[in-house]
Amino acid sequence: MVIVTRGLTKEYGHRPLSRSRGALVRALDDLSVEVREGEIFGFLGPNGAGKSTSIRLLLGYLRPTKGSATIFGLDVASEGLEIRRRVGYLPGGIALYDTLTGEAQLDYLAGLYGRGSPRRATLLERLELSAATLRRPVRDYSRGMRQKIGIVQALQHDPELAILDEPTEGLDPLMQRAFYEILDELHREGRTIFFSSHVLSEVERVCNRVAIIRHGRLVALEDVDSLLAHRKRHVELRVRGPIPTLEGVPGISGLQARDGLVTFQLEGDVAGFLRVIQGSDVADLIIEPAHLEEAFLEFYAEDLAS
Repeated sequence: MVIVTRGLTKEYGHRPLSRSRGALVRALDDLSVEVREGEIFGFLGPNGAGKSTSIRLLLGYLRPTKGSATIFGLDVASEGLEIRRRVGYLPGGIALYDTLTGEAQLDYLAGLYGRGSPRRATLLERLELSAATLRRPVRDYSRGMRQKIGIVQALQHDPELAILDEPTEGLDPLMQRAFYEILDELHREGRTIFFSSHVLSEVERVCNRVAIIRHGRLVALEDVDSLLAHRKRHVELRVRGPIPTLEGVPGISGLQARDGLVTFQLEGDVAGFLRVIQGSDVADLIIEPAHLEEAFLEFYAEDLAS
């Protein structure tokens, strides 16, 4: 395993203006996950769920209140410097040195890793960062250009593990596609990606497994395909002639039929439903694919209701 956490917990002391201690705020609560070598691991949750706190603990920027974590078998609390040499990190809302040029910024950060920048030229080409752009000071960069620099600095030294926090923030659709192609390439080469985001569609697009956290606690840890397999899909069936009898078919709920149009929710395998309509004169059939959004909303239903 590349990343292993055991009961990882982080509490912050809330100190109001008075001198009394006040209550403790638990930002992360008993997180236990394992990230396998060569996978793209999605870390999913809304803003404030504990994603960034988890990443800072993994990189040794914060000390855990309880629990432990290792990366490459190294303890994050005592061996953080060695870990950071082997990891590429893109923080959410990356801050750059505005007085440096883009090229100087990349050179400086590459020097901190001490591993050179063998991937830089390819990344610059894929993300359309020209030599002329890199000679300009960072203060002149747009938000999207800053994000591109952030991606390049995280990956230019060809890290064994990339930890990416909201990596497509500020990128236009074309650059998002280019970034996904970069991730696909890294995945084929066996690199490990820890991908933190609240954009459900991109987590579904790129990740092999996903962990969902809610109020600092792990509420789900599954393969993306397994998580989607149990979600309900919306189905619209339009037939000519008699409407088939669908009551009692496994997985069907919310059945409504009128004027040859049948709509319902379908959970699980579609084989039983397809057998029932086999003899019908089907004019149209739409089965919407399951999406990670439905799974995510189920875990956050209580928050949405409050």
